[in-house]
Amino acid sequence: MLTFEEKLSIIEEFPELEKKEISLGRVNFHYEESLYEKQIVVYRLHPNGNGFVFAGEIEDHPTDDKGMVNIKDFSAEGLRELIREAIESLSLSPAEKNPVMEEWLNTNDQALILMREDDGFNVYADEQLEGAFNSYEEAVNFLEQEGFSRL
Repeated sequence: MLTFEEKLSIIEEFPELEKKEISLGRVNFHYEESLYEKQIVVYRLHPNGNGFVFAGEIEDHPTDDKGMVNIKDFSAEGLRELIREAIESLSLSPAEKNPVMEEWLNTNDQALILMREDDGFNVYADEQLEGAFNSYEEAVNFLEQEGFSRL
């Protein structure tokens, strides 16, 4: 297990994080450039070596109900990787995190492209916008009603 000082040294390798001292010798590290309301990346790093990293936007890490991963037993490289992923997850828009680009065909071999862009879903015929939708389900419903099937 890494000591508090070792974990602190690793976390301070990330210049985009701002250290904020809290009670009982604990520290938080904030990511002020977050695209989301969530800004705390490292939460309650304690002098005993315990602490948490926000991973609620990262699919590969099991988290508690607040989206946190306990880092008590992390290796140096594991901690670096988790923090890097946490910062990246707070830096990407939903479209960048979950890109969608699907080709749909009808029985006449006409093709439409369904793409996730910003916070919505757009359907294109070549470069011509055919429809803009708030959800993936709305876009799929439109395509199916128009006689298109996903490839």
